[in-house]
Amino acid sequence: MSAFVGKYAEELIKTAKYIATPGKGILAADESTGTIGKRLSSINVENIESNRQALRELLFTSPNALTYISGVILFEETLYQNTSDGKPFVELLQENGVVPGIKVDKGTVELAGTDGETTTQGFDSLATRCQQYYKAGARFAKWRAVLKIGPTEPSELAIQQNAQGLARYAIICQENGLVPIVEPEVLTDGTHDVKKCAAVTETVLAAVYKALNDQHVLLEGTLLKPNMVTPGSSGPKVSPEVIAEHTVTALRRTVPPAVPGIVFLSGGQSEQEATLNLNAMNKLSVLKPWTLTFSFGRALQQSTLKTWAGKKENVEKAQQTFLLRCKSNSDATLGKYEGEAAGGLASESLFVEGYKY
Repeated sequence: MSAFVGKYAEELIKTAKYIATPGKGILAADESTGTIGKRLSSINVENIESNRQALRELLFTSPNALTYISGVILFEETLYQNTSDGKPFVELLQENGVVPGIKVDKGTVELAGTDGETTTQGFDSLATRCQQYYKAGARFAKWRAVLKIGPTEPSELAIQQNAQGLARYAIICQENGLVPIVEPEVLTDGTHDVKKCAAVTETVLAAVYKALNDQHVLLEGTLLKPNMVTPGSSGPKVSPEVIAEHTVTALRRTVPPAVPGIVFLSGGQSEQEATLNLNAMNKLSVLKPWTLTFSFGRALQQSTLKTWAGKKENVEKAQQTFLLRCKSNSDATLGKYEGEAAGGLASESLFVEGYKY
Protein backbone atom coordinates (compact mmCIF):
# COMPACT_ATOMS: atom_id res chain seq x y z
CA MET A 1 0.00 0.00 0.00
CA SER A 2 1.26 3.47 -0.82
CA ALA A 3 2.92 5.03 2.19
CA PHE A 4 2.10 8.44 0.76
CA VAL A 5 -1.66 8.16 1.15
CA GLY A 6 -1.43 6.48 4.55
CA LYS A 7 -3.54 8.89 6.55
CA TYR A 8 -6.34 8.87 3.98
CA ALA A 9 -6.08 5.23 2.80
CA GLU A 10 -9.11 3.90 4.65
CA GLU A 11 -11.29 6.86 3.72
CA LEU A 12 -10.26 6.67 0.05
CA ILE A 13 -11.09 2.96 -0.14
CA LYS A 14 -14.44 3.46 1.58
CA THR A 15 -15.42 6.41 -0.66
CA ALA A 16 -14.44 4.67 -3.90
CA LYS A 17 -16.34 1.54 -2.91
CA TYR A 18 -19.42 3.57 -1.96
CA ILE A 19 -19.46 5.48 -5.25
CA ALA A 20 -19.26 2.12 -7.06
CA THR A 21 -22.40 0.77 -5.31
CA PRO A 22 -24.34 -1.36 -7.83
CA GLY A 23 -27.55 0.40 -8.86
CA LYS A 24 -26.01 3.85 -8.45
CA GLY A 25 -23.78 6.02 -10.63
CA ILE A 26 -22.29 9.47 -11.06
CA LEU A 27 -23.93 12.60 -12.42
CA ALA A 28 -21.25 14.62 -14.23
CA ALA A 29 -22.38 18.22 -13.67
CA ASP A 30 -18.86 19.63 -13.97
CA GLU A 31 -19.28 21.54 -17.21
CA SER A 32 -16.96 24.54 -17.26
CA THR A 33 -18.52 27.97 -17.65
CA GLY A 34 -17.83 27.84 -21.40
CA THR A 35 -19.28 24.36 -21.87
CA ILE A 36 -22.44 25.00 -19.89
CA GLY A 37 -22.78 28.14 -21.99
CA LYS A 38 -23.09 25.92 -25.09
CA ARG A 39 -25.73 23.81 -23.33
CA LEU A 40 -27.71 26.87 -22.25
CA SER A 41 -27.49 28.56 -25.66
CA SER A 42 -29.01 25.41 -27.22
CA ILE A 43 -32.21 26.27 -25.29
CA ASN A 44 -31.77 30.06 -25.72
CA VAL A 45 -30.87 30.71 -22.09
CA GLU A 46 -28.23 33.29 -21.17
CA ASN A 47 -24.96 32.00 -19.67
CA ILE A 48 -25.03 33.87 -16.36
CA GLU A 49 -24.40 32.52 -12.87
CA SER A 50 -28.06 32.58 -11.81
CA ASN A 51 -29.03 30.39 -14.80
CA ARG A 52 -26.13 27.99 -14.21
CA GLN A 53 -27.20 27.74 -10.57
CA ALA A 54 -30.86 27.19 -11.54
CA LEU A 55 -29.99 24.25 -13.82
CA ARG A 56 -27.87 22.57 -11.13
CA GLU A 57 -30.57 23.17 -8.51
CA LEU A 58 -33.17 21.59 -10.80
CA LEU A 59 -30.99 18.45 -11.03
CA PHE A 60 -29.95 18.23 -7.37
CA THR A 61 -33.47 18.79 -5.99
CA SER A 62 -35.26 16.39 -8.37
CA PRO A 63 -37.53 14.29 -6.13
CA ASN A 64 -36.18 10.72 -5.77
CA ALA A 65 -33.55 11.09 -8.52
CA LEU A 66 -30.62 11.13 -6.10
CA THR A 67 -31.52 7.65 -4.82
CA TYR A 68 -29.89 6.41 -8.05
CA ILE A 69 -26.83 8.67 -7.77
CA SER A 70 -23.79 8.01 -5.55
CA GLY A 71 -21.62 10.94 -6.64
CA VAL A 72 -21.90 14.27 -8.44
CA ILE A 73 -18.92 15.90 -10.16
CA LEU A 74 -19.07 19.66 -9.69
CA PHE A 75 -17.30 22.56 -11.36
CA GLU A 76 -15.46 24.85 -8.93
CA GLU A 77 -18.17 27.53 -9.09
CA THR A 78 -20.89 24.98 -8.27
CA LEU A 79 -18.99 23.55 -5.28
CA TYR A 80 -19.53 26.86 -3.48
CA GLN A 81 -23.11 27.59 -4.64
CA ASN A 82 -26.35 27.30 -2.65
CA THR A 83 -29.94 26.43 -3.48
CA SER A 84 -32.31 29.37 -3.91
CA ASP A 85 -33.34 28.99 -0.26
CA GLY A 86 -29.74 29.19 0.93
CA LYS A 87 -28.68 25.58 1.51
CA PRO A 88 -25.16 24.80 0.20
CA PHE A 89 -25.29 22.31 -2.68
CA VAL A 90 -22.61 20.23 -0.90
CA GLU A 91 -24.87 19.81 2.17
CA LEU A 92 -27.90 19.00 0.03
CA LEU A 93 -25.97 16.23 -1.74
CA GLN A 94 -24.48 14.82 1.46
CA GLU A 95 -27.92 14.67 3.13
CA ASN A 96 -29.12 12.60 0.17
CA GLY A 97 -26.24 10.13 0.44
CA VAL A 98 -24.43 11.60 -2.55
CA VAL A 99 -20.66 12.22 -2.48
CA PRO A 100 -19.64 15.64 -3.87
CA GLY A 101 -16.75 15.56 -6.34
CA ILE A 102 -14.78 18.17 -8.26
CA LYS A 103 -13.24 18.56 -11.70
CA VAL A 104 -9.59 19.54 -11.17
CA ASP A 105 -8.06 19.60 -14.66
CA LYS A 106 -7.74 22.84 -16.64
CA GLY A 107 -8.55 21.42 -20.07
CA THR A 108 -6.40 20.09 -22.89
CA VAL A 109 -3.57 21.75 -24.82
CA GLU A 110 -1.89 20.57 -28.00
CA LEU A 111 1.02 18.21 -27.39
CA ALA A 112 4.09 19.57 -29.21
CA GLY A 113 5.60 17.16 -31.71
CA THR A 114 2.28 15.49 -32.60
CA ASP A 115 -0.40 15.92 -35.25
CA GLY A 116 -2.98 17.71 -33.11
CA GLU A 117 -2.86 15.29 -30.17
CA THR A 118 -3.32 16.73 -26.70
CA THR A 119 -2.20 16.57 -23.11
CA THR A 120 -4.10 17.85 -20.08
CA GLN A 121 -3.06 20.85 -18.00
CA GLY A 122 -3.83 21.69 -14.38
CA PHE A 123 -0.86 20.61 -12.26
CA ASP A 124 -0.19 24.18 -11.08
CA SER A 125 -1.20 24.34 -7.42
CA LEU A 126 -3.09 21.03 -7.77
CA ALA A 127 -2.18 19.88 -4.25
CA THR A 128 -3.30 23.18 -2.71
CA ARG A 129 -6.54 23.15 -4.68
CA CYS A 130 -7.23 19.56 -3.59
CA GLN A 131 -6.80 20.62 0.05
CA GLN A 132 -9.27 23.50 -0.44
CA TYR A 133 -11.79 21.26 -2.20
CA TYR A 134 -11.51 18.65 0.56
CA LYS A 135 -12.23 21.40 3.14
CA ALA A 136 -15.26 22.43 1.09
CA GLY A 137 -16.65 18.88 1.24
CA ALA A 138 -15.42 17.29 -2.00
CA ARG A 139 -14.27 13.66 -1.61
CA PHE A 140 -13.39 12.70 -5.16
CA ALA A 141 -11.92 14.38 -8.23
CA LYS A 142 -11.92 14.07 -11.99
CA TRP A 143 -9.22 14.68 -14.61
CA ARG A 144 -9.83 14.01 -18.30
CA ALA A 145 -7.13 12.91 -20.71
CA VAL A 146 -8.05 12.68 -24.39
CA LEU A 147 -6.67 10.42 -27.13
CA LYS A 148 -7.74 10.23 -30.73
CA ILE A 149 -7.71 7.44 -33.29
CA GLY A 150 -6.10 8.37 -36.60
CA PRO A 151 -3.79 6.90 -39.26
CA THR A 152 -0.86 6.92 -36.82
CA GLU A 153 -2.72 8.02 -33.68
CA PRO A 154 -2.68 7.71 -30.79
CA SER A 155 1.09 8.10 -30.92
CA GLU A 156 3.28 6.43 -28.31
CA LEU A 157 4.19 9.93 -27.09
CA ALA A 158 0.53 10.89 -26.51
CA ILE A 159 -0.24 7.57 -24.80
CA GLN A 160 2.73 7.89 -22.42
CA GLN A 161 2.28 11.60 -21.67
CA ASN A 162 -1.40 11.17 -20.86
CA ALA A 163 -0.83 8.01 -18.80
CA GLN A 164 1.91 9.74 -16.77
CA GLY A 165 -0.29 12.80 -16.31
CA LEU A 166 -3.24 10.75 -15.06
CA ALA A 167 -1.00 8.89 -12.61
CA ARG A 168 0.59 12.07 -11.28
CA TYR A 169 -2.83 13.69 -10.82
CA ALA A 170 -4.10 10.53 -9.08
CA ILE A 171 -1.37 10.37 -6.46
CA ILE A 172 -1.60 14.11 -5.73
CA CYS A 173 -5.36 13.73 -5.16
CA GLN A 174 -4.91 10.73 -2.89
CA GLU A 175 -2.27 12.47 -0.81
CA ASN A 176 -4.89 15.16 -0.17
CA GLY A 177 -7.86 12.92 0.57
CA LEU A 178 -9.65 12.87 -2.79
CA VAL A 179 -10.49 9.67 -4.70
CA PRO A 180 -9.20 10.24 -8.25
CA ILE A 181 -11.41 9.30 -11.17
CA VAL A 182 -8.93 8.34 -13.89
CA GLU A 183 -10.40 9.30 -17.28
CA PRO A 184 -8.47 8.30 -20.42
CA GLU A 185 -11.02 9.04 -23.15
CA VAL A 186 -10.47 7.57 -26.61
CA LEU A 187 -12.60 9.84 -28.81
CA THR A 188 -15.19 8.40 -31.19
CA ASP A 189 -14.29 10.77 -34.05
CA GLY A 190 -13.35 8.77 -37.16
CA THR A 191 -14.33 6.02 -39.58
CA HIS A 192 -12.65 3.15 -37.71
CA ASP A 193 -14.46 -0.06 -36.77
CA VAL A 194 -15.11 -1.45 -33.30
CA LYS A 195 -12.03 -3.73 -33.41
CA LYS A 196 -9.72 -0.77 -33.96
CA CYS A 197 -11.25 1.05 -30.99
CA ALA A 198 -10.86 -2.11 -28.87
CA ALA A 199 -7.16 -2.45 -29.71
CA VAL A 200 -6.45 1.24 -28.97
CA THR A 201 -8.48 1.24 -25.75
CA GLU A 202 -6.57 -1.81 -24.52
CA THR A 203 -3.17 -0.24 -25.32
CA VAL A 204 -4.15 3.01 -23.59
CA LEU A 205 -5.50 1.31 -20.45
CA ALA A 206 -2.44 -0.93 -20.16
CA ALA A 207 -0.20 2.17 -20.23
CA VAL A 208 -2.40 3.96 -17.69
CA TYR A 209 -2.28 1.11 -15.15
CA LYS A 210 1.47 0.72 -15.59
CA ALA A 211 1.86 4.44 -14.80
CA LEU A 212 -0.53 4.30 -11.82
CA ASN A 213 1.48 1.41 -10.45
CA ASP A 214 4.82 3.17 -11.02
CA GLN A 215 3.57 6.23 -9.13
CA HIS A 216 2.33 4.19 -6.14
CA VAL A 217 -1.34 5.02 -6.57
CA LEU A 218 -3.63 3.07 -4.22
CA LEU A 219 -5.88 1.35 -6.78
CA GLU A 220 -8.55 0.44 -4.21
CA GLY A 221 -9.05 4.18 -3.73
CA THR A 222 -9.55 5.05 -7.42
CA LEU A 223 -12.26 4.74 -10.08
CA LEU A 224 -11.78 4.40 -13.85
CA LYS A 225 -13.83 6.50 -16.29
CA PRO A 226 -13.19 5.04 -19.75
CA ASN A 227 -14.89 5.29 -23.11
CA MET A 228 -17.07 2.42 -24.20
CA VAL A 229 -15.52 0.46 -27.08
CA THR A 230 -17.60 1.61 -30.05
CA PRO A 231 -17.01 2.08 -33.77
CA GLY A 232 -15.98 5.56 -34.91
CA SER A 233 -18.80 8.08 -35.34
CA SER A 234 -18.60 7.56 -39.12
CA GLY A 235 -17.71 3.85 -38.85
CA PRO A 236 -19.88 0.75 -39.37
CA LYS A 237 -22.60 0.50 -36.69
CA VAL A 238 -22.80 -2.52 -34.37
CA SER A 239 -25.28 -3.76 -31.73
CA PRO A 240 -25.08 -3.03 -27.99
CA GLU A 241 -24.12 -6.69 -27.44
CA VAL A 242 -21.04 -6.33 -29.69
CA ILE A 243 -20.05 -3.09 -27.94
CA ALA A 244 -20.49 -4.81 -24.57
CA GLU A 245 -18.35 -7.78 -25.51
CA HIS A 246 -15.47 -5.69 -26.88
CA THR A 247 -15.60 -3.23 -23.96
CA VAL A 248 -15.65 -5.84 -21.21
CA THR A 249 -12.90 -7.85 -22.92
CA ALA A 250 -10.62 -4.78 -23.11
CA LEU A 251 -11.28 -4.01 -19.44
CA ARG A 252 -10.76 -7.60 -18.27
CA ARG A 253 -7.37 -7.62 -19.96
CA THR A 254 -6.14 -4.38 -18.45
CA VAL A 255 -7.96 -3.22 -15.30
CA PRO A 256 -6.83 -4.85 -12.03
CA PRO A 257 -9.57 -6.31 -9.80
CA ALA A 258 -8.36 -3.97 -7.03
CA VAL A 259 -10.25 -1.14 -8.79
CA PRO A 260 -13.75 -1.10 -7.24
CA GLY A 261 -15.67 0.50 -10.06
CA ILE A 262 -15.64 1.49 -13.71
CA VAL A 263 -17.83 4.53 -14.40
CA PHE A 264 -18.30 4.98 -18.13
CA LEU A 265 -18.43 8.28 -19.97
CA SER A 266 -21.17 8.61 -22.58
CA GLY A 267 -18.96 10.34 -25.17
CA GLY A 268 -21.66 11.79 -27.39
CA GLN A 269 -23.87 8.69 -27.59
CA SER A 270 -27.59 9.36 -27.39
CA GLU A 271 -29.09 8.94 -23.93
CA GLN A 272 -30.70 5.68 -24.97
CA GLU A 273 -27.60 4.23 -26.68
CA ALA A 274 -25.47 4.86 -23.59
CA THR A 275 -28.04 3.13 -21.37
CA LEU A 276 -28.52 0.16 -23.73
CA ASN A 277 -24.77 -0.39 -24.02
CA LEU A 278 -24.26 -0.23 -20.24
CA ASN A 279 -27.13 -2.68 -19.76
CA ALA A 280 -25.65 -5.11 -22.31
CA MET A 281 -22.31 -5.08 -20.44
CA ASN A 282 -23.97 -5.90 -17.14
CA LYS A 283 -25.89 -8.77 -18.75
CA LEU A 284 -22.68 -10.45 -19.98
CA SER A 285 -22.07 -13.66 -18.07
CA VAL A 286 -18.30 -13.38 -17.69
CA LEU A 287 -16.36 -12.56 -14.55
CA LYS A 288 -16.42 -8.81 -13.94
CA PRO A 289 -14.48 -8.03 -10.76
CA TRP A 290 -15.57 -4.38 -10.64
CA THR A 291 -18.94 -2.60 -10.71
CA LEU A 292 -19.79 -1.34 -14.22
CA THR A 293 -21.77 1.87 -13.87
CA PHE A 294 -22.08 5.37 -15.32
CA SER A 295 -20.61 8.83 -15.00
CA PHE A 296 -22.75 10.59 -17.57
CA GLY A 297 -23.07 14.30 -18.29
CA ARG A 298 -24.92 14.80 -21.55
CA ALA A 299 -26.53 11.35 -21.44
CA LEU A 300 -28.23 12.19 -18.12
CA GLN A 301 -29.04 15.84 -18.80
CA GLN A 302 -29.87 16.45 -22.45
CA SER A 303 -33.60 15.67 -22.51
CA THR A 304 -33.97 17.28 -19.06
CA LEU A 305 -32.36 20.47 -20.38
CA LYS A 306 -34.66 20.60 -23.41
CA THR A 307 -37.75 19.93 -21.30
CA TRP A 308 -36.78 22.74 -18.88
CA ALA A 309 -35.87 25.32 -21.56
CA GLY A 310 -35.02 27.79 -18.79
CA LYS A 311 -38.66 28.23 -17.71
CA LYS A 312 -39.82 27.98 -14.07
CA GLU A 313 -43.11 26.40 -15.10
CA ASN A 314 -41.24 23.48 -16.74
CA VAL A 315 -39.09 22.59 -13.72
CA GLU A 316 -41.35 19.82 -12.43
CA LYS A 317 -41.66 18.16 -15.83
CA ALA A 318 -37.90 18.44 -16.40
CA GLN A 319 -37.26 16.81 -13.02
CA GLN A 320 -39.52 13.90 -13.98
CA THR A 321 -37.48 13.50 -17.17
CA PHE A 322 -34.27 13.51 -15.14
CA LEU A 323 -35.68 10.94 -12.71
CA LEU A 324 -36.48 8.64 -15.65
CA ARG A 325 -32.89 8.86 -16.98
CA CYS A 326 -31.41 8.18 -13.53
CA LYS A 327 -33.73 5.21 -12.99
CA SER A 328 -33.03 3.80 -16.48
CA ASN A 329 -29.27 3.94 -15.93
CA SER A 330 -29.60 2.48 -12.44
CA ASP A 331 -31.48 -0.45 -14.00
CA ALA A 332 -28.72 -0.77 -16.62
CA THR A 333 -26.05 -1.14 -13.91
CA LEU A 334 -27.98 -4.22 -12.78
CA GLY A 335 -28.60 -5.51 -16.32
CA LYS A 336 -32.34 -4.90 -15.84
CA TYR A 337 -33.05 -2.06 -18.26
CA GLU A 338 -36.11 -2.85 -20.37
CA GLY A 339 -35.92 0.24 -22.57
CA GLU A 340 -38.54 2.96 -22.70
CA ALA A 341 -40.69 4.21 -25.52
CA ALA A 342 -38.35 4.51 -28.49
CA GLY A 343 -37.83 7.85 -30.15
CA GLY A 344 -38.31 11.15 -28.40
CA LEU A 345 -35.51 13.19 -26.88
CA ALA A 346 -33.65 10.21 -25.39
CA SER A 347 -32.78 8.82 -28.82
CA GLU A 348 -31.18 12.01 -30.20
CA SER A 349 -27.47 11.72 -31.00
CA LEU A 350 -25.28 13.91 -28.78
CA PHE A 351 -22.13 13.50 -30.89
CA VAL A 352 -20.11 16.67 -31.51
CA GLU A 353 -17.05 16.40 -33.75
CA GLY A 354 -13.79 17.32 -31.99
CA TYR A 355 -15.72 17.80 -28.74
CA LYS A 356 -14.08 20.21 -26.31
CA TYR A 357 -15.04 20.76 -22.67
